[in-house]
Amino acid sequence: MAAKSPNYCLVDDKHVPLYRVIWISDTPHFCGEEDCMHEGEYEIRLEQGECVWATRAERDLAIEALDEWMSGPEPPDEM
Repeated sequence: MAAKSPNYCLVDDKHVPLYRVIWISDTPHFCGEEDCMHEGEYEIRLEQGECVWATRAERDLAIEALDEWMSGPEPPDEM
């Protein structure tokens, strides 16, 4: 397994830069179309109208990565 990068999350086979993520769906996609290829997957919307489709586990990891990224590095312990 590759080393975890603090600026990217892995969705499907894509290393998605966290700064491009606009929002992440909380519920799986359902449109009812017979030929839909993303039924039951979670949408991760990126800037410029792009999106990637994630499994629930990938969605959860993306949310974790965003939380870590947004909270910034831990301050050093003072002695």
